[in-house]
Amino acid sequence: MATTYPMTQLGAQKLREELNELKTKVRPKIINSIAEAREHGDLKENAEYHAAREQQSFCEGRIQDIEGKLSAAQIIDVTKMQNNGKVIFGATATLLNMDTDEEITYKIVGDDEADLKNGLISVNSPIARGLIGKELDDVAAIQTPAGVVEYEIISVEYIG
Repeated sequence: MATTYPMTQLGAQKLREELNELKTKVRPKIINSIAEAREHGDLKENAEYHAAREQQSFCEGRIQDIEGKLSAAQIIDVTKMQNNGKVIFGATATLLNMDTDEEITYKIVGDDEADLKNGLISVNSPIARGLIGKELDDVAAIQTPAGVVEYEIISVEYIG
């Protein structure tokens, strides 16, 4: 059975943009750098040539990685789903820390899209795993490095 990677519409779009950038701008630039470095002569002691080849290797690896993820992606658009108040992949949940009365908002996204500073958490993170399946007004006990933290789900939105 093939592995699928859950991804939001926005996450897939960003990966496609990065892939386009790598193929149309970065790759040709590296090819030019290699050609220029070859003109300098002896390739064994040519640091520019070796650096350009290393960049090329990284670029090609990233292209393959992105193409593989996009081909195996299961793109989920929560904006087309009826909001029943349940926390699911792609949902944006506002939580109330029961100990500190601090509110925090997280959107549950795929691994490649996660960005904690912007409130995007991976579906495989402990917080997301503790929230998925819970409903509005439920209390989720999340195991953190500092111990168990209880969050009340005060809002669930299915936004893009």
